[in-house]
Amino acid sequence: MKRIAIQGIEGSFHDIASHQYFGDEEIELICCNTFEQVFATLRNDSTAIGMAAIENTIAGSLLHNYELLRESGAAIVGEHKLRIKHAFLCLPDDDWDDITEVHSHPVALMQCRDFLNQHDNLKVVEASDTAGAARMVAQGQMHGHAAIGSSKLAEKYGLKVLEEGIETNKHNFTRFLVFANPARANLLRNIMQTDKASIVFALPHEEGSLSQVLSILSFYKLNLTKIQSLPIIGREWEYLFYVDIQFSDYTRYSQGIDAIRPLTSQLKILGEYRQGREFV
Repeated sequence: MKRIAIQGIEGSFHDIASHQYFGDEEIELICCNTFEQVFATLRNDSTAIGMAAIENTIAGSLLHNYELLRESGAAIVGEHKLRIKHAFLCLPDDDWDDITEVHSHPVALMQCRDFLNQHDNLKVVEASDTAGAARMVAQGQMHGHAAIGSSKLAEKYGLKVLEEGIETNKHNFTRFLVFANPARANLLRNIMQTDKASIVFALPHEEGSLSQVLSILSFYKLNLTKIQSLPIIGREWEYLFYVDIQFSDYTRYSQGIDAIRPLTSQLKILGEYRQGREFV
């Protein structure tokens, strides 16, 4: 059995993503209140595996999770892309005329902005987790209150779905990373299936430094699917660059990394893994 640390509780999108990613494997969830606690779990338990959202097609990147991943020393072993579908949930006895307040995670609320604008009579309240909001309404028997989250929460917590598909963008996906401590990661990783890598590096504050690196990666026919910069605290106007690379030839990829290494500082391979497919 694999033990998976996630942010949130059972019924959350992290829970759904974990079960989809590991398929028929038996897993035990370690539910954490924060992403910091997810990474702390891995530090304290070498057998645990972590799963955390890293970006959303609407909300963008979860920048803090990039920092947590780099600082943790954990290695990425996989990714999962989950289609995010939101539903409007309430107690079975409630109906539209009864609802005055809605609770959910701030990202989920943002993803349902058009729906909420159409119901501007509702008081919007931020919660730490979509599943937690649904559980609160159910266990507290909070008549007049609703939650936004996965429709699977209705069955789990005995709620009613008033409306499904309330997300603004119907192509709303969240990308999750799966990671473990390096020793555990080596056991989980299959180099024969590896076709993607995530790296991070710093560059000298000089003209053309980034373009040189990108040109070399292009020369080795490596496909950059994402590049994200974050400031280096205490070093004004200097940045760390987080880059995702897809490749079809592992040897060529390795040569490309070796070629850019002298041009960079703090270069670190965060993980080499198989790119995930989209689950709808």
